[in-house]
Amino acid sequence: MDLLEIAHNLWWSWHGDAQDLFRRMNAKLWEECYHNPVVMLGQIQQERLSKLAGDEGFLAHLERVRRDLTAYRENPGWWPKTYGGDNAPQVAYFCAEFGITESLPIYSGGLGVLAGDHLKSASDLDVPLVGVGLLYQQGYFRQRLNADGWQLELFPRNDFHNLPLQLAQDRDGRCVQVEIDTTGGSMLAQVWEARIGRVRLLLLDTNVPENSPEDRHVTAQLYGGDQENRIRQEIVLGIGGVRALKAVGIAPKVFHMNEGHSAFLGLERIRMLMEERGVKFDQAAEAVIASNVFTTHTPVPAGNDAFETWLIEKYLSNYWPKLGLSRDEFIGLGRQEPNNHEEPMNLTVLAMRLSSGRNGVSMLHRDYSRKLWAKIWPGIPDHELPIAGITNGIHTRSWISHDMAALYDRYLGPGWHEKPADMSIWQSVQQIPDAELWRTHERRRERLVAFARRRMAQQYAKRGAGSAELATAEEILDPEALTIGFARRFATYKRAALILSDLERLGKLMRGDSRKRLQIIFAGKAHPRDNPGKDLIRQIVHTARKEPFLRSLVFLEDYDINVARYMVQGVDVWLNTPLRPMEASGTSGMKVAANGGLNLSILDGWWAEGYSPDVGWAIGSGESYDDLEYQNEVESQALYNVLEKEVIPLFYDRGSDNLPRGWIARMKGAMCKLAPVYNTNRMVRQYAEKFYAPAAQRWIDLTENDMDKARQLSSWRRKVRDRFENIRVESVQDNMDANGNGACVGANVHVEAVVNIDKLDPEDVSVQLYYGLLDEDGQLKEGQALPMEQVGEQDDSRLKYAADMPCIHSGMNGYTVRVLPRNRMLPNTLDMGTIRWA
Repeated sequence: MDLLEIAHNLWWSWHGDAQDLFRRMNAKLWEECYHNPVVMLGQIQQERLSKLAGDEGFLAHLERVRRDLTAYRENPGWWPKTYGGDNAPQVAYFCAEFGITESLPIYSGGLGVLAGDHLKSASDLDVPLVGVGLLYQQGYFRQRLNADGWQLELFPRNDFHNLPLQLAQDRDGRCVQVEIDTTGGSMLAQVWEARIGRVRLLLLDTNVPENSPEDRHVTAQLYGGDQENRIRQEIVLGIGGVRALKAVGIAPKVFHMNEGHSAFLGLERIRMLMEERGVKFDQAAEAVIASNVFTTHTPVPAGNDAFETWLIEKYLSNYWPKLGLSRDEFIGLGRQEPNNHEEPMNLTVLAMRLSSGRNGVSMLHRDYSRKLWAKIWPGIPDHELPIAGITNGIHTRSWISHDMAALYDRYLGPGWHEKPADMSIWQSVQQIPDAELWRTHERRRERLVAFARRRMAQQYAKRGAGSAELATAEEILDPEALTIGFARRFATYKRAALILSDLERLGKLMRGDSRKRLQIIFAGKAHPRDNPGKDLIRQIVHTARKEPFLRSLVFLEDYDINVARYMVQGVDVWLNTPLRPMEASGTSGMKVAANGGLNLSILDGWWAEGYSPDVGWAIGSGESYDDLEYQNEVESQALYNVLEKEVIPLFYDRGSDNLPRGWIARMKGAMCKLAPVYNTNRMVRQYAEKFYAPAAQRWIDLTENDMDKARQLSSWRRKVRDRFENIRVESVQDNMDANGNGACVGANVHVEAVVNIDKLDPEDVSVQLYYGLLDEDGQLKEGQALPMEQVGEQDDSRLKYAADMPCIHSGMNGYTVRVLPRNRMLPNTLDMGTIRWA
């Protein structure tokens, strides 16, 4: 194994010893190449390579890294030990962006970084997974600010041959291209491949000579272009991605759509199954839906792509006949109300309809998503809607500083990266001496300040600043001052400027005295078409040019993984001020916690679960407001109060040894409680156990024996849907008197119901007693379902059911009876959205 082979496996991006190997070759060139070992190996002088070839220390280092990578790839991990298998990919993970390392710039922000961390943990756990995405010629934009602080976008081109990529090959060793046909014609996509430890990532690129100029531009920019380019990108990702897997010889059993951009893959899987097995749409759909998983990431409308009918007709009118569907049936799959012809085709809705496993990315986001998409399953109570919650995490080893990793190695042992979700391992953080932990953290803050000064000097130089202004870059920030970080996408709902609401009050905090200073580092990009977001950046830049903020408030341009790494590793406090519940999860604060930083945040996303007073601070108590202006006022004042009364005093409360013991105690609390929970090792295991393994088994069950069970389930579903509207709960009675006497805590209420099942078999339905506390309007708010047993038969269709309702809570209780379809092959009885209430 040579250096080039190591460089082409992005395993090095989360292994410090491998990074040190490349840094050892030429530290200056490593930084100039922006940590891209492929470029560096192409540019390094032959004289230097010859010298390294005779350097025994370097050769021993190379052998150690080679041995570690070989052992990593060859030793079986958690999945094969748990589920067995031959390591052939069983799960295909689709996403529009992947943020693995700054040297592969095909990501924009949180969604991509989460996807990259997902692949890394899948590799660590040895989950047989393959990633599928798009390879963008220009990636996401590079950010520059003009003299007025207004964001400008630059689009440098990626040279794919100088990225850690290779052309994907089929089983015969030929480079793979796939054809994607649309109504306007067909286009080709070249398939590239990246290696992420044990995991492969396939990336589609339409910039090939055979395509028209318009088609070549489809994968030019991430989230670039208009709605027409967006739908074409998503056709390439969803339909082209499924074809790419087949072309390289991969046949996954499970497909995971990470956000709705890849939703067309469900339709393509159905089409291919119809073609290969000679089955109808409904029969193929049973197997595909049973083996699809979908994760929704954002409640913001702009994050849920929806296309007007004319766009669907323009690009897909030749597609629905291949599925045996009419135009309205096809478009209706992407509508919450299929017969509402005014509703556009929403890819989030399409992905939900074509999946059996669905989840939000935090518990709060799960609840909000259920309300947002409730019309897909009419009649189902919100809290029972079939959308689960799997809270996001981070790939811990990718985001921990080398200094902190060494400290963990010393006091926690190798278990913190081998089993990062093991709570018992992280308890050893309490054994780290306060002085050693604080010195480690201070070194990271000093490096962040040094990095910020270099960045600011570069920003000033690019804007043509004079020598006097350039000199001020060396004086910004104090390496010993309390440092707050705020870095994320600059969308208005994230309220980056909330802390600037009262500049006089903030100024007093930042002016302070020499021993109690506060400083803030901002970073982030606004979408090129988001002028309000750009205006927030300009507001911050203008504020930073005034006293007393001149040296204590900075905005770092061109936020990316490298900038994020410096910030999450070096700040004392991570600030997050979204409009609740618009922050679906958020992962940057998790990265800070694992590095010993503390979070100060609105109780939204993951922080609504992770917060406790011993690990950080909350802004407010999760209240809701109707008046946004009033909300901003209340929450900004709450933010200032927390800073004045809690954060700043605790940071500067020092003993004779100059250690902030109370602060360090919170650091340890955050590391012990948050790091083992909010990581992608735990997250990917939850996906594997809850979704991947069951979905793979359902695929096997429904496709074996000439798809016999899929045909049966399709036939059963048609029968039930045709007859279910005639089902009636004809009578319900209990053993209480007219005044409700007979019900008391600790006793049961006997309930009987007569149900007309309209000639369905009793095995086709589930009759349930639904009971719980009543709200002030006399309505069941979050009831519980209890199966009722058939106890009699009045005729062929009218059956008698009974159950005993437990009386657990005092107060106003109520119950009703409901009927649901039942089939052991259904992943969830609520999935059909078919229900009858008494």
